[in-house]
Amino acid sequence: MHACLEYGRRSVIENALCIIEVVHRAFFVKKKGVEVMQTNEESQESEIKQVIRSLCMMNNRFMNFMLDDNKKAAQVFLRVILGDDKIKVRNVRIQSFIQNIFGHSSQLDILAQDSKGRYFNVEVQRSDEGAPARRARFYSSILDTHFLQPGKLYEELPDTYVIFITENDVLHDNLPLYNIRRRIDENAKCFEDGSRIIYVNSQRRDNTALGKLMQDLYCTEPKNLHYHEFAERMEFLKYSKEGEEKMTDVIEEYAARKAEALAKEAAKEAARKAEKEAAKKAEEKEQANRIELAQGLLADGMSIEFTVRHSKLTEAAVRELASKLSA
Repeated sequence: MHACLEYGRRSVIENALCIIEVVHRAFFVKKKGVEVMQTNEESQESEIKQVIRSLCMMNNRFMNFMLDDNKKAAQVFLRVILGDDKIKVRNVRIQSFIQNIFGHSSQLDILAQDSKGRYFNVEVQRSDEGAPARRARFYSSILDTHFLQPGKLYEELPDTYVIFITENDVLHDNLPLYNIRRRIDENAKCFEDGSRIIYVNSQRRDNTALGKLMQDLYCTEPKNLHYHEFAERMEFLKYSKEGEEKMTDVIEEYAARKAEALAKEAAKEAARKAEKEAAKKAEEKEQANRIELAQGLLADGMSIEFTVRHSKLTEAAVRELASKLSA
């Protein structure tokens, strides 16, 4: 049975290799027993593993894998960012879809709850466009509407924290943290409504507790992490068969990119071939026109030199045509 016919029964990496092979076979054919382009399965598998090894927690999907049901790791994040060593995470989940039947729904990257009933939404944003102030405002509001159950009093609304960890300093004041609360303009006092928005500038990677946490976000090797709470999960995801199976999204994304690259390369090769064929036909047609012109000039009694000059053929070619006409 062909490997790809057993798709569902194979590992994630084997399935990814199968996708690449199918695309490869669809676009690249054998010629004289030698493939125009040969896919080396071992090198492809090595490349997939290299992609996994290169992931860090600033990769949104990898961060999700790192924190999924990982209370100790989530606890480190929240304790360091909020400067509170007493936070105890009760539960943490990823990709929480919060539906708003009357408007825009949202899928939150990471949602944690602590022992005090507070909710923390953590979002990793590598693109500046992904962390606008109004998005943070919306996420804060959708947490409120989701967690205040019908019949409950407003005083029972839980405290919420929306935390954006950004690759760049999107608020442009070179601060490691931006703690955002509502305030009363007239007296500059905080308006304590229980909602907080925090922007974390991951470019500030100094030797403070927060700076070391930011260093860990860009770290790709478990042994180099400052916070050991991350190391076990990273080791599992990057260096175990079971971890590999959990990385389905990342591996399938790689396979899709590789397949797309193969298809684009095949399209470019086809375009180059078509262009070359067109140029060849154009040259053949032009040469035929030159020969036809030269034959007419010679038939009209024109000299070799005159015919060469006007037909653009070589003198040898014109003399050969002349000898055929006189034969």
